Amino acid sequence: MRVTFVLASQSPARLATLRKAGLDPQVIVSGVDEDQLAGLAPTELALRLAELKCAAVVEREDLPADAVVLGCDSVLELDGEALGKPGTPEEAIRRWQAMRGRSGVLVTGHALHDTATGRTVSSTAATTVHFADVSDAEIAAYVATGEPLHVAGAFTVDGLGGAFVTGIEGCHHNVVGVSLPLVRTQLAELGRSWTDFWARG
Repeated sequence: MRVTFVLASQSPARLATLRKAGLDPQVIVSGVDEDQLAGLAPTELALRLAELKCAAVVEREDLPADAVVLGCDSVLELDGEALGKPGTPEEAIRRWQAMRGRSGVLVTGHALHDTATGRTVSSTAATTVHFADVSDAEIAAYVATGEPLHVAGAFTVDGLGGAFVTGIEGCHHNVVGVSLPLVRTQLAELGRSWTDFWARG
């Protein structure tokens, strides 16, 4: 029986990244409140939220019987602080004024659960992101599009924000929200093969 790859995330970017890599995930949104954990270091926060999202979907009654479930959560670490989704234009502007001309570390937690064995593996991927020294006018224009309001770190690398990222050190896909090499490694830890999940017509 074919194993179902389940993405416990409503992120269109994560879904698109996995599809481009050959997978055809079933999306089941976790419904986890990302604001429930406070005061954690960025790496621990990303990991804990990924684990919570994965666990919430694993408990769902509509989960396929034979599935692997991937929960992810991303934060941008800047000055030791974890920056998630800004939520408001004012906060997004403040973030970009602090980030411009500097570098941050995009941390994504990945929790992968195999329903066949009950095992879960979890780890993080970290990618350094270098931001352009954008002007106040560019920040205002970008925030006005609404794009940065609902993404970790208030930026995308695969959308309008791509022009404001001057360099990346580490996994490019991780910045989009899911590290493909890490998920491949996690599947192997669970005794699964990445290529077995490639969608076949």
